[in-house]
Amino acid sequence: MPFTPEAVRQSFPALNQTVNNEPVYFFDGPGGSQVPSAVLEKMTAYLGHFNSNLGGAFFSSAETVSVVEQARASAQALLGAPSADNIVFGANMTSLTFQLSRAISRDWQAGDEIIVTALDHYSNVSSWQQAAEDKGVIVHQVRVNEADCTLDYEHLFSLLSNKTRLVAVTYASNTTGSLVGVKRIIDAAHLMGAQVYVDAVHYAPHALVDVQALGCDFLACSAYKFFGPHVGIAYVAPQWLQTLRPYKVEPATEQGPGRFETGTQSFEALAGLVAAVEYLAQWGDKGASLRQRLIQSYAQYQQHEAVLSQHFLYCLSQYSNIKLYGIDEPSRISERTPTFAIRIDGVTPGDVASHLGRLNMCVWNGHFYALGLCKQLGVLEEGGVIRIGLMHYNTVEEIDQLFEALGPFLQR
Repeated sequence: MPFTPEAVRQSFPALNQTVNNEPVYFFDGPGGSQVPSAVLEKMTAYLGHFNSNLGGAFFSSAETVSVVEQARASAQALLGAPSADNIVFGANMTSLTFQLSRAISRDWQAGDEIIVTALDHYSNVSSWQQAAEDKGVIVHQVRVNEADCTLDYEHLFSLLSNKTRLVAVTYASNTTGSLVGVKRIIDAAHLMGAQVYVDAVHYAPHALVDVQALGCDFLACSAYKFFGPHVGIAYVAPQWLQTLRPYKVEPATEQGPGRFETGTQSFEALAGLVAAVEYLAQWGDKGASLRQRLIQSYAQYQQHEAVLSQHFLYCLSQYSNIKLYGIDEPSRISERTPTFAIRIDGVTPGDVASHLGRLNMCVWNGHFYALGLCKQLGVLEEGGVIRIGLMHYNTVEEIDQLFEALGPFLQR
């Protein structure tokens, strides 16, 4: 059976509830997706029967070890990593990035340079800025092209030099949905001897990552953005697994990914991660590998999300008083995710979000920690933007309901 949003919506308890006897509409995917029953069941089963820690000589500890191994294998398949040992877990992407930034920046010297971008969520900016401040390192920030909210590649390449130690870049904007050609950035950075840290948090729900094809040094994402629980995932390339020196509690002796992990992991979240990856892979051929099933499933998600984007842009084009920040050309759908940043003339983003919230329509407003972007666009002090984020469980009919709900604010 091929993928359809109707085929998966029954798997999500949140999508089938009513609030005040009215249906609900989730347009807040970029802030956190809803979770299918299979993920909830896996987490409950682990906590209800096997809650333990690693290394014990008893059944529940053995099950916990197995859960961690399965989670690393699932994340390896999702990210296209060469080995499960390249996968590191943490509380969330932000915590992992701050933690890894300490190890990555250990040997930076005063006068070195790093590059961050104005398109990024500041989890992939502040962590590097603060590490640079500690070491006396110079920070450059890449501009965005304001016309379509894409990254200014020429500006980025002009900042690269033999002094560049690291480039931190997003794979997709969590605010405007703009995709970034990270492969060309990675290739250019490596020519200068710089490492590249990729934020794939917003990318991973919409397109399949392949870290080996990218050749990136580090990549991070969060399972709660792709239908899983709150757990952060980082890929560390093979050449850095043993050479970086992470900060650890004594007497830590782990080799491989464990040397980057602090404290006790959320094992129930790792059990949920396994189920979330399996959920994502469900539309692939049953006899194929997990990676191949993910490739086949994601192709279907992207086809549906392209339909959603086309329809959203069409609806948007019918009104004269909505401004879209980002790619608005239907012919360029492949350059964005179905995430849309808008402002409506004469009404604040907060008022729009409150109006929609009273109708059980979940949308976010504000800056979404994309401070550089909102500053450059001149909207940071004006309440930011309204963000409409669509996932593969959303439908064309929901978009129509959204624009009907926005009717009091819109002008033809």
